[in-house]
Amino acid sequence: MKFKYKIGSALIGLIIVMVFLFFLVDTKEEEVYQAVAKTMPTHYNGEQFAGSQSCIPCHQNIYKTHINTPHFNTSAIAGEETLKGPFNNPSHKVELIDGVVQMVHEGDAYYQTISSKTSGELLDKSRLDIVFGSGVKGQSYLAFKDDFLIQLQASYFTLTDDFINSPGYPNYRFTRSVTDNCIKCHVTFAKNGDFKGNTNIYERESFIYGVDCERCHGPLQKHVDYRTGNLKQMGEDVVIKIDTLARQLKTDICVQCHSGLRAIQIKGNPFSFVIGERLDKYAKNYNFGRPEAQLDVHGNQYGLLKSSECYKNSSTMTCTTCHDPHQNQRGETKHFNSKCIECHVSPKELHEKSNLNLSDLNNCISCHMPLFPSQTMKVQLGNDTQETSVNIRTHLIGVYIDGILQNQKN
Repeated sequence: MKFKYKIGSALIGLIIVMVFLFFLVDTKEEEVYQAVAKTMPTHYNGEQFAGSQSCIPCHQNIYKTHINTPHFNTSAIAGEETLKGPFNNPSHKVELIDGVVQMVHEGDAYYQTISSKTSGELLDKSRLDIVFGSGVKGQSYLAFKDDFLIQLQASYFTLTDDFINSPGYPNYRFTRSVTDNCIKCHVTFAKNGDFKGNTNIYERESFIYGVDCERCHGPLQKHVDYRTGNLKQMGEDVVIKIDTLARQLKTDICVQCHSGLRAIQIKGNPFSFVIGERLDKYAKNYNFGRPEAQLDVHGNQYGLLKSSECYKNSSTMTCTTCHDPHQNQRGETKHFNSKCIECHVSPKELHEKSNLNLSDLNNCISCHMPLFPSQTMKVQLGNDTQETSVNIRTHLIGVYIDGILQNQKN
């Protein structure tokens, strides 16, 4: 009997341990999925942000692909995993008229130093606090001086794998204040010391880095609470389904960043707009009311797309007709080609009638959305006095011959 009793006690003890371990593992998984690293800020409309990690339990696959997109990685806290470039390499430096800029790594931090060209005296040392840019074309660096946010002198340019004088900077020591109109397309949210967003004073803890779920879907705490049963008194889910929106309202989600510098603020501030509202009620582009203005390939993809015959002849075409914001589709020629063929079902016949080159019918955008030098995105390479334009693919879809758009309608 004692032997049987001992075996029974051991089995019961083993079962208790297994149950405990099950709940322990389950709790750990729950923490990974549900925990938000910090207290999330409140949007200007009074709604609470939940953080993109809150989306994982229901949208795990979308989350996994979205975190690899340039959108999600367009800003981050500066650190080993987010910074690109040859730090601590004395051969990589930026020569200014009145100093030499170098990027160094000390302990857990990264710094920009500026030293005198004549005496070698250290003139400035700024810690890299925030990195802007996923690194596809380059990265720029921001630093807090107390609560004042500034852009640093040097930027990283991917094409040359080197540091350059930041675009638009003079060739001498300079400090550029960063305001909402600078950061609004690189972060999901940030709270400025001035409601209009015109100062460079920020609440550091209010930053939600990257363009994440809530930049396009709006603050989601109520949605999360409703779906997890913590807001039972709410009659229905408050989240807006993008597919149910009218064409312009869908497009406005992308337009807030991809329609040039929308610095004519009509209502609220650059972060006030949320999904489901008309963007034109909040802000307008500098080129508003000037149809003759030349649209640059950098920044105003919407203006170019809207001028295309493809867009004009469709009642449903939006940015997401071709782009899935949850996927990194850069370089996926086959995907974009398939989007063209959905409307242009017989490309070979079209090309034969036009007497154009038939050598490549599997890369529509190479001919119909060619690369053009940007007039606003220019970089100064090495000691060259002239700035070099960065080539960017145009969204003015059309027939181009030798870089000239054919049959352009006014």
